[in-house]
Amino acid sequence: MSTSASPRPSRRTVLYGGIAAGLAVPAVSALGDQAVAAPAAGSSSSGSTGIRPFHFTASRDQLNELRRRVAATRWPSEELVADRSQGVQLATSQALAKYWNTRYDWRRFEAKLNKLPQYTTEIDGVDIHFIHVRSRHADAMPLIMTHGWPGSIVELLETIGPLTDPTAHGGSAADAFHLVLPSVPGFGFSAQPTETGWDTGRTARAWDELMRRLGYQKYVAQGGDVGAAVTDSLGRLAPAGLLGIHLNLLVPALGGAKFPATTPEEVAASEALGEFGRTGNGYIVEQSNRPQTIGYALLDSPVALASWMLDHDTDSYYKISRAFRGGLVSGNLTRDHILDNVTLYWLTGTGVSAARAYWEGAMARGGQTPPPVSVPVAFSSFPGEIFQSPRSWVELAYPTLAYYNKPARGGHFAAWEEPQLFTQEVRTAFRSLR
Repeated sequence: MSTSASPRPSRRTVLYGGIAAGLAVPAVSALGDQAVAAPAAGSSSSGSTGIRPFHFTASRDQLNELRRRVAATRWPSEELVADRSQGVQLATSQALAKYWNTRYDWRRFEAKLNKLPQYTTEIDGVDIHFIHVRSRHADAMPLIMTHGWPGSIVELLETIGPLTDPTAHGGSAADAFHLVLPSVPGFGFSAQPTETGWDTGRTARAWDELMRRLGYQKYVAQGGDVGAAVTDSLGRLAPAGLLGIHLNLLVPALGGAKFPATTPEEVAASEALGEFGRTGNGYIVEQSNRPQTIGYALLDSPVALASWMLDHDTDSYYKISRAFRGGLVSGNLTRDHILDNVTLYWLTGTGVSAARAYWEGAMARGGQTPPPVSVPVAFSSFPGEIFQSPRSWVELAYPTLAYYNKPARGGHFAAWEEPQLFTQEVRTAFRSLR
């Protein structure tokens, strides 16, 4: 993007950009036959709309096979540069593989996950997996939060306690939420649609149905990355019960909408977007065009999967790389937490199905101009994001902006990296809607 002043974006461009970004749309997917994840015994509901308890236990053979494949990795030669400009550095991938094969414990995470109240329910022909934690506070506000790529529900888990039990985490009972964390179709434990067309609007409609099925007639929604596009779409659908949305990624800007670059803050954001488009969006290009092609590597090699997932944005890459190579941890981006997420992708065989999210986004471009977001919008602009969105840009994209803040820390995976700070943002964002 040019650093010179840009024309004010048209209403059509801004609105369409929110739907069009290939970065942030849901996927078609399948649980691979590597992972047979069954509802827990004693399900209290039956039928296609029933809500069924869920748990997952990886077999010993699955975990042994994972270690065997990691150990058998055929390594490329070392990159010819001193930075990440040629991709994920060899030393980073080898350090990750060594820790994965010698010290990482999936059973630790599996036990943690299975202690949470997890469920599945069929919506629009697809089994949707979700975590549902009700607060003990009677007046808690229902909240549905959507993860991104290459994330999953893993990136949101550390927010569960602070959001549902605020009095135990420095907040007040008035800040409590009933929390719903679904897995986007094609990610994690959600199943594979048998047809294409699972774009952000379709997922947003599924989320509204999920909240109603859980008995929530009024609720709020939050999302970043893929989750930001789903939440943006939900805001444009504006179902009767939706009170407001909170975002931490400006999807219209990544979708091609043009924004002014006149103030220093706008120029910086424009330059960061331009640099990302020139040197950082290779995964978007591949997954938007040929997800099946990269999928063969993602399903066959654990190290290929991990490296592909690490090669996302500069800020998060270097934070994760330092954790594996030097033990310098940025917030909650620990080696174990990173591998919890990668291992979940491996065990569920969802590398390719999650990649198809970008293809679905590319296929959805065009058509009629979507309606504007009519509900109140809150936005948190974290400093380590791909670009830090100026308030002026957010106001153009969302005229109903009711809250904007620039937190002191955090990047693209804000909820994962800084769960306490992220929680504070969510509390403040929705406080006026209670």
